[in-house]
This record gives sequence, structure tokens and C-alpha cells, in this order.
Amino acid sequence: MKKIVLLMAFVALSVSCTDDITGLNEDKKNPTTTQPEYLFTSAQKAMVNQMQSTSVNNNVFRLFAQHWTETTYPDESQYNITTRSIPDTHWTVFYRDVITDLRESKMLLDAQTPLNATETAILINKKAIIDIHIAYSYSILVDTFGNIPYTESNDISTKPLPKYDDAKTIYKDLITRLTADVAALSTTAGSFGTADLVNGGSAAKWKKFANSLRLRLAVNMFDVEPAYATTEILAAVAAGTIASNSENAKLNYLGAQPNANPLFVDLVASGRNDFVPANTLVDKMNAKSDPRRAKYFALNDGATTYSGGIYGAGNTYENFSKINPSLTVPSYPGTIFDYVEIEFLLAEAVAKGVAVGGTVTTHYNAAITASMESWGVGATDIATYLARPDVAYATATGTYKQKIGEQAWFALYNRGFEAWSSYRRLDFPILVAPVAAYNGIAAVPVRYSYPAREQTLNTANVDAAIAAIGGNALSTKIFWDKF
Repeated sequence: MKKIVLLMAFVALSVSCTDDITGLNEDKKNPTTTQPEYLFTSAQKAMVNQMQSTSVNNNVFRLFAQHWTETTYPDESQYNITTRSIPDTHWTVFYRDVITDLRESKMLLDAQTPLNATETAILINKKAIIDIHIAYSYSILVDTFGNIPYTESNDISTKPLPKYDDAKTIYKDLITRLTADVAALSTTAGSFGTADLVNGGSAAKWKKFANSLRLRLAVNMFDVEPAYATTEILAAVAAGTIASNSENAKLNYLGAQPNANPLFVDLVASGRNDFVPANTLVDKMNAKSDPRRAKYFALNDGATTYSGGIYGAGNTYENFSKINPSLTVPSYPGTIFDYVEIEFLLAEAVAKGVAVGGTVTTHYNAAITASMESWGVGATDIATYLARPDVAYATATGTYKQKIGEQAWFALYNRGFEAWSSYRRLDFPILVAPVAAYNGIAAVPVRYSYPAREQTLNTANVDAAIAAIGGNALSTKIFWDKF
């Protein structure tokens, strides 16, 4: 018996000595590589989450747009964005969690060898869709900060301290990229399928998204370079933008964490009552008897009128109307581009003299109608609203900037970043800083200051960027914000 045991031990020892033992260093539970689809999905969700979140640790766009205000802790409504390092978070999410994952996804796709024409077309579509996401991400960063790392970004091995590129130059390159992406996409081929949480892998929808983003960038640029902007506006419209609410780009969240809408996480799961609608918005909507109020807000028990918290002040949660509970359903979709915005951009383009077709009035009415329909307002109420003398384009007060600006501000509710951008471009509605604004800030911020981490680690390049854009204040305008 002892001989048998010894023989078995010897055989086992012999085998172990001749096997390749390098595999013992592999962590089977934490792989060092992944699939490009997983990285794409992760980046896409991080991107939409960041734009949707209302956590003051992530972004404060709804507060800057004065759609919402705070209750117990009004710091961010008073424009203190440094205590919680809000610029750092916004910057990090887009550069690390979105752009880096998208680039790595593309690198994995580059390493694939398609076996036939069908696989080649799918691969091309995937790469184009990734690039559209990257272009969108850079556009958000430019519109938030101004000059940013672009040509040297996300290359830690060779460019650990990236230079900052000129924002207008980045814009033009993004438009060039989007144009190429649209040309590359084949509507007869597949792409990411269910890994695409926004458009389900539809190349046709991503074409329209890319053209819509191209339109936005071109309209933003109009006051700076009108001839170039006109050409790009016309080209984007001709190529085909989002044309109905059914084509809106939105991520449909699931019914439970960690895949619930961030609004549910921030407003319900947190157990906190940090936000109420701002009086700035509520009062203006009350003045026009806007039928969307019942969709945007919720009356207090026993109340017959909507009331907003004083913007930038400490507010008692129980005393004011609330955010409508429909927005805090876990599966409520997160929208990053919609038909409403397209129609307002087209109305603005016509008002600027760009021949995109239609009139200012037709696009203005289409935008308001699309907004109300998307919120479930009935046809009769829509018609009544459009007929009001203070709403109808022909009779409403002010220039095209005021008319379009105020209605876009109403309609872009729950799209804080886009509402803030519309306000910055058109300068309407008239918004004022709260009396208790941080460090005596005298006006509504028009950008984020550069992240503190960047100023510490990449000092020379940040200093050069600050000099190039004319300062690092919240009042330092983005290049396209000319007036």
C-alpha cells in the first residue's frame, strides 16, 4: 500500500514539474481584458448618468438654469461649486469613465478581424457610434469649461500632462468627425444591438443624433463665425436630424438600483428632501397658466396654486410645491437629445437668417407642441396655450431671443445642461444671481471653473488655458457666448 501511495505522489510531482505554471498568476475572477460591448455600455451609462444626476456632488445644471433650488443647504444655488469639487467630478466622469472606456472599446474593435462583408459593416458602425459618443462628450466638456485637453487627452503613458486646445478649434474638429461618422454609418447593418442602451444599435438613429449634435454646435457658433455656422447648419439639416419625439435619444433605466434613474437615487432612495422647484420658473409658468405645471410639479396637500422655493435661499421643503413624482420613478428615461431642442434650434436658425425651411413661427410652435405632447398635455390645452397673446410668436414680448429663449427654457425642464446652454446663448430669460451668492458673484455662472486637481497637477497647461480664455471665473464666457 505504501508503494502505491509513493508512486502516486511521484507521478503527481512529475506532472506538476513539467506543466507550465504561469497560469497560476492569472486571477480568474478579475480578468485583465473584456469585450468592447461591455466597455461601450459602461461608458454610455456613465455619460447619461452624469447628465441626468441631480446630486450636488455630480452636477448643478438644474440649479444654474434656475429650474430647481435647494432647501436646507443652498450652497450650490449660491454658486459655491468648489466645496464639493463639482468641476472635478464632472471632468473625471467624462475623461475617465466615458472617453477612456470608449477609446478602449474602439481599441478592442481595431484588433478584431471581420470574416465577411457583413461583419465588416457592423464593425464600421460600432466604431462610428463610439466616435459619436466621444464627440458628444468633448462637446459637453467644452461647453462646461472652455478650452480643454483634446489632442493630447487620455494618453497617460506619453502625455501625462496634456495641453489644452482652443475650444473653437475643437468644435470645428468635432463637426468634421461627426460628418465623417454619419458618412461611415450603414443603416442596413447592425452595430451594438442591446448593448446600446439608448438607440438599440440603430445606425439610422445614430445618424440623426450625430446630425442633431452637428446642428447644435453650428447654432452655438453662429455669433462667432456666421458664414461657417450657416454652412454647417444647412448641411446638418439636409443630412437629417431628429424629427419627432419617437426619435428622442434616451436611456431607458430599469426598475431597481444600480440601474435606476439617478433622479430616483438622489430624490427617493436617498431619503433626502434637498430640492424644490425654483420660484424663478414656477412664477413665470404661473403667469402664463402653462399646462405643463401639473407635469413638472406637484401641489402641496390642500394647495390650489403652484409655489416655488426662493432661488438661492434656504427653503423649508414642506412649504413649496414638489418635483413631480413621475420624474422619480426608477425606470424614468434619461434624455440626452430630443426633438423639442431641434425645433427650437431651427426656429433660432431661421431668426438668424439661415434658410433651413419653414418660418420662425412654425418651428417655435412645433417645439412647444412637441414639448407638451411629450409630457402628456392634451391637444386642446396646447392650442389654448399657443393662442395666448403672451405666447404666440407674433404677439409675445421682445426679440426672437426673448421669445425663443423663454419658451426653450420652459420646455427644456429636466434637461438642466441644455436649458443652461440655451440661456447662455440667447441671454433669456432674464436670470439674476441670488443676494447671498458665494464670494459676491454678481451674475448667473456661464461656465465651471477648472478642476482643482488639474490646477494642482497640470498647472502650466491650466494657466495657459486660463490666459487664453480670459480668466477662470464662473463669469468667464465660453467662446461662443459672445453677447
